[in-house]
Amino acid sequence: MIKKSLVFLLLGLWPAFSSAAILKITVDAPIHPITSEYIGKAIDKAERDHDKLIIMTLNTPGGLDSSMREIIERILSSKVPVAVYVSPSGARAASAGFYIGIAADLFVMAPGTSTGAAHPVGISMTGQSMDKTMEEKVTHDAAAYMRTLAGKRGRNVGMAEDAVRKSLSYTEKEALKGGIIDLIARSDEEIVQAFDGKTVKRFDGTEVTLQLKGEPIVNFPMSGRQKFLLTISNPNLAYILLMLGLLGLYFEFANPGAILPGVLGGIFLLLAIFSFQILPINYVGLLLILLAIALFIIEVKVHSYGVLSVGGIAAMVIGSMMLIKSPIPELRPSLSVIIPVAIGISLVFIFLVTLVIKAHARKVVTGREGMVGEVGVAQTDIDPVGRVFVHGEIWEAEAAESIPKGAEVKVIELMPGLRVKVKKIS
Repeated sequence: MIKKSLVFLLLGLWPAFSSAAILKITVDAPIHPITSEYIGKAIDKAERDHDKLIIMTLNTPGGLDSSMREIIERILSSKVPVAVYVSPSGARAASAGFYIGIAADLFVMAPGTSTGAAHPVGISMTGQSMDKTMEEKVTHDAAAYMRTLAGKRGRNVGMAEDAVRKSLSYTEKEALKGGIIDLIARSDEEIVQAFDGKTVKRFDGTEVTLQLKGEPIVNFPMSGRQKFLLTISNPNLAYILLMLGLLGLYFEFANPGAILPGVLGGIFLLLAIFSFQILPINYVGLLLILLAIALFIIEVKVHSYGVLSVGGIAAMVIGSMMLIKSPIPELRPSLSVIIPVAIGISLVFIFLVTLVIKAHARKVVTGREGMVGEVGVAQTDIDPVGRVFVHGEIWEAEAAESIPKGAEVKVIELMPGLRVKVKKIS
């Protein structure tokens, strides 16, 4: 009974031991579905544990509008106040990051950071540019959204809207002076000290007094799955996975039964497709890459003396550069990755296609077909039949002409009954 009582006592005290009074999360990446999922899970945990505050350390160039809105909706509905902290020094909360900061209960910046530049980019998820009318509609919608967030949070609506319409960015001092942020802090501890005992007005109008003094700050890291998905969503890695996937599948189709290249190629291609769901893909670039592969195959069969190969390499490089079209550098593959990978994969494709064509064109050296064209010596006179020594064996032979013993002969046909038809070599 004593043991059972202790077990129930520990279970009852478990939430108190496991609960984090202040939950800290770190977002150091573009805003996309993975970061949105991570932030959502963190807020869920904070609500379950009845935490006092969530500190979101943010360093982002921006990202996808859909993921940004998901994050903002979750922040606005959170039962736990959320503080967005642009940190460390040198970090930024640009574009989507600016919206998230404005939407938070507390917006804090570290010295040497910046925020703003929230003008919506005129790129659709297919990588195509929007027309002027559509871009104006998107800008007006984004500005209205910003006015709503800034107005409800009591922030400077004019400066917030200028960051959208004019792409203005602000230093931490400009943001504090203009009423965009609530504090400049060098550490999480400064945030806790500054807001302890302060009353925060939530988005729904309710007020909460923060009791933060002496409470521990506990990190909430990404899960292993989220870290893996965040890694493969890197545009450089996504591009390399696409190239390796295409190469593996081609090798499998050219050499059926190899299995391993096909399996790896399929896995790489599926991972690349997952990454492309996050990145703005230009399908013209993808078609150029496929065209390059087709040109490499045609080159070996047509023998254009390198013209098709050069065209294929050019199509591969240009298609690779066009593949991911985003105004945010962090969402585009680097040229230092594209050019060597594109040229290297092109040369590998050409080499593999050449080997396949040579293998198909090579003369058969085994079986019945392997005898045709072999050269031997007449063991007896052949008139019209006799015997010849060919391919290390003595064969019955016949010829359309008289062939003396010792003459060199060439097999021109393999006849029924293990007999060969030969002709004299002049």
